[in-house]
Amino acid sequence: MRLVDTALDALGALTRRYAFAEVAALLAEGAGGADLTTLDVAQLQQLCAFGQRLMDLDAEDFGEVDAAADANTEHEVADRVKGDEVPLALRERALECRMPQSPRELHRGALGSLRPLYRLLLEVIDAHFRRRETTAVVAAVHIASEYAPLLVWEQVLGHAGDPALLPSAVGGDGSAWGDFDDRDCPHGKAEKSAAKRLLTVARENATGWRTYLDRQHSNVSHALAVCAAQCGRPCFVYNRLSNEDSELVRQGSKLALTLNDSAIVKLRHSAPVGHGFGVPSRAELLDAWGRTRDSLARLAPGIAEDDGFVLPGFATAVSTLAGQPLAPDTLLADTASTIAGLISHSSNSLVSDGS
Repeated sequence: MRLVDTALDALGALTRRYAFAEVAALLAEGAGGADLTTLDVAQLQQLCAFGQRLMDLDAEDFGEVDAAADANTEHEVADRVKGDEVPLALRERALECRMPQSPRELHRGALGSLRPLYRLLLEVIDAHFRRRETTAVVAAVHIASEYAPLLVWEQVLGHAGDPALLPSAVGGDGSAWGDFDDRDCPHGKAEKSAAKRLLTVARENATGWRTYLDRQHSNVSHALAVCAAQCGRPCFVYNRLSNEDSELVRQGSKLALTLNDSAIVKLRHSAPVGHGFGVPSRAELLDAWGRTRDSLARLAPGIAEDDGFVLPGFATAVSTLAGQPLAPDTLLADTASTIAGLISHSSNSLVSDGS
């Protein structure tokens, strides 16, 4: 077997493991040999950058034609070649998971619905778990927990807490939302600050908008859960809902808050993981998830049943929060398949040329 064949096989194997950064780096070192043209390498580096952004949940750059620009993967060849880009079909799917980067951006992405993002989260968690990247699993679960209340409230809001639309549902007469003087409101200082900012941020510039999304949107998510599940004197935010909707967000918010304060999320906040001095083993991760699962199953018994996910019951928990079945996406897998297809095409070209 020729060395170039071995190299192409290695690239294919790494691609199947979603080792996008390694593939991009090996391509830069000439691992494809003469069978990959410069444009081939550029296109592959684009796809590797796109795939790594998915794995890293680098959502602000989802949907970019030039995924390699400023990427954390090797992208030197892609930078100097024209005509390489991420295929439109993959970009469009990624855009569904992206937060708009300005208040008036037409495509609302994850502010319109969090369901595509949670499907991607499930696929990313599965991939990191199989790669034994436990810290990345905990980080993704943490993200899922932070926005879980918005996944619940989306069912009654018709959007996923879009700051351009949410003020009408939380502000106005009879609302304590963002009111620092209302001592009966159980929101903490950070939540009240985020709640108040939410009312006007859609009128700010792009910089202010992004700052809000980075620092305060998760606090708004938690504040909505408190409104539904922990407020002793509900105001307009909760009272405006029908009996059916108020019960839906009350039960869902209890589940979301339980996940947010769970053993597996506490792995993220503990000193060893939080400060980079240690990484949980698979056994420690599964033990923390097991305790979390027991807590969640007290509120939603179906979570105790095996759903075939790598964290058993987690996909069921996400589906319960969303109010509809959510299966892991195939965006990572389809990106890897596209990369493997390009590599395979080059290998087949070698054979057909009689080399």
